[in-house]
Amino acid sequence: MAEKIIKTEYSEEMQRSYMNYSMSVITARAIPDARDGLKPVQRRVLYDMSELHLSHDKPHRKSARIVGDTMGKYHPHGDSSIYDTLVVLSQDFKKGMPLVDGHGNFGSIEGDGAAAMRYTEARLEKFTEEVYLKDLDKTVAFVPNYDETEKEPEVLPVRVPNLLINGSEGIAVGMSTSIPPHNLGEVVDLVKAYIDNPALETEEMLNLMPGPDFPTGGIIANKKDLAAIYETGIGKIKLRGRMEVELGKRRADRDKLVITEIPYTMIGAGINKFLIDIADLVETKKLPDVVDISNQSNKEGIRIVLELKKDADIDKIRNILYKKTKLEDTFGVNMLAIAEGRPETLNLRGILKNFLDFQHKNTQKKYSVLLQKELDKKEIQEGLIQACDVIDLIIAVLRGSKNLKDAKACLMEGDISKISFKTPGFEEDAKKLHFTERQASAILEMRLYKLIGLEILALEKEHRETLRKIKEYEAILKNRSRMDEVIKEDLDQIKAEFAVPRKTRIEDGKEAVYEEEPEQVREVVFVIDRFGYCKLLDPSVYEKNIQAVQAESRWVVPCMTDDKIAVFTDTGNLHQIKAADIPFGKMKDKGTPIDNISKYDGTKEEIVFLTCGAAMREKNLVFATRMGLVKQVPAAEFETNNRTVASTKLQEGDRVAEVVLAAGQTDVVIQTDNGVFLRFLLEEIPEMKKNSRGVRGIKLAPGETLERLYLIGENPVVLYKEKEVHLNRLKIAKRDGKGSRVRL
Repeated sequence: MAEKIIKTEYSEEMQRSYMNYSMSVITARAIPDARDGLKPVQRRVLYDMSELHLSHDKPHRKSARIVGDTMGKYHPHGDSSIYDTLVVLSQDFKKGMPLVDGHGNFGSIEGDGAAAMRYTEARLEKFTEEVYLKDLDKTVAFVPNYDETEKEPEVLPVRVPNLLINGSEGIAVGMSTSIPPHNLGEVVDLVKAYIDNPALETEEMLNLMPGPDFPTGGIIANKKDLAAIYETGIGKIKLRGRMEVELGKRRADRDKLVITEIPYTMIGAGINKFLIDIADLVETKKLPDVVDISNQSNKEGIRIVLELKKDADIDKIRNILYKKTKLEDTFGVNMLAIAEGRPETLNLRGILKNFLDFQHKNTQKKYSVLLQKELDKKEIQEGLIQACDVIDLIIAVLRGSKNLKDAKACLMEGDISKISFKTPGFEEDAKKLHFTERQASAILEMRLYKLIGLEILALEKEHRETLRKIKEYEAILKNRSRMDEVIKEDLDQIKAEFAVPRKTRIEDGKEAVYEEEPEQVREVVFVIDRFGYCKLLDPSVYEKNIQAVQAESRWVVPCMTDDKIAVFTDTGNLHQIKAADIPFGKMKDKGTPIDNISKYDGTKEEIVFLTCGAAMREKNLVFATRMGLVKQVPAAEFETNNRTVASTKLQEGDRVAEVVLAAGQTDVVIQTDNGVFLRFLLEEIPEMKKNSRGVRGIKLAPGETLERLYLIGENPVVLYKEKEVHLNRLKIAKRDGKGSRVRL
């Protein structure tokens, strides 16, 4: 068979393929369906569990079995996504109504992960069976699975707006969804009211369902914004944790501020981060009234205890926690769902409309199936009742038949050509028989005990019940109002059995006001070792350990807490670090890598000079490069808020060899790597801009480089190859350069 080669533009093919991939992620993975509020993987896990008969009254089954069965039959995208879904569906701190009953370690609110799937077990919750999977065979359409070897439901016949009750979160290509969970009972009341009046205003809806109800409780502090959020489907909800004050029972006991509920957004690692943030606030004296922090949370709920000093200002502490930690956080709402096959941001009315349209279709299909079953029963019942009235004739036909086919032909068509009646006189009546095929089959299968009087009465009673049901089902199918009543009755039953009290309080909370007191400026000592680890030391600590600090540190710079540390490197960069951003440390602490708090890159550059802003003020800095160029730059040139700037301009291949702060010195000594020393007056080095290269300070021999630059103070002595060099004894070079160079 010849190959068929299709030529196409590469860019068009890439665009088409990426669009197909994007739509697959949006519609078949990350975004829930507006009808049942489920993503495909969630729907497949629940359906597979129902196929495995893991009902709430059956034993739990290994999660690995559920995951493997789901992956093999319906979701061939890896076991981790399936197990993660199973875990989340069972977590009561993430879902408004958990859908899976997990047995074993399914994770915790504090961020502990679930145990491996081979260790955990699961089964369906009763709520899931009754509300999500009931009447599955009578309502929704089934479609082929990925390899067309199985059938799976297109959606589940969920009888409540799951999109609201359990919410949803997902990130697709170019879009995301974030829908908060709501209270089941309130949502049911809202749906019933919407059925009665589809023109219900948003404000009226919020009288029935005030807003989200998060499983972690907490407080929604911007009630005034909820109407706009539900009107547009987009917005931000301000969440707060809930705190209680516990007064000390005895004089020696401390008062306690206890956090009993946390914002929904803090689930997981956020709790540990919250504890660390509180500890930092205590350490930096912003929470001076807190003397101890303990996390006493357990299976019963959240309990984070802050022990307080006597007469502590509770309101101030509360405001600081809201302002400075994630105890007040924002939940971004974007109610995006797949509606009629495409992603759409729905408002509250849109979600309810999609749900009710879905319910009406399901109810129509369900009662059509039930009606047909009752009509079939009616047909059989009428045949049996009629047969009982002419039972002697039926017996005569059966006795005169040679086989089942002949008997059936006589019952259905009155064909007596092959019937040999044992007793004459039944021929004319037999010709009048005209049972349907279904009735004839039922008569032929009827047992003799059905001819007992009580059985005949029971049959007639059952027939009357069937007629009642047919009348009821026809009324539901023909009358939309009656169908609405059925849906409302169904919702009432669900609410009566499964509704739970609201957990989240909704209010217009006062804005947390905290005027941060300016930090008191004080003296500190900045130290950095040869490995680039830096920290701030208290001056008293430095004075007690001065020798050890100087021995272990490459740079030691006294400064103030409101000052900046200036780091000059051999690549001509100046990195500035606020002293306030440098962590305090104890004498034994290693410190923080300077790379973490600045743009300094220790793999590409090396520090040649380090000082503080106050030390440079109104002074000049003398620059010297390896190629022998020198210049003076006023410190004012480096007064900038930028974290990194160029401190000098370099020729290709050149590096900064030395940066020295001029503080009243008059003479300069340059040293090369060949041991040549040159002394001359500082005033001979011109004052220039930072973006200039400088002038030649010494004439270098081929291959020679400038190594050091010294400003001569009192009795300066340097070592060069273990020899002492007294710089102030060197002769000052004349402008003609005679007698100025000294080689050791």
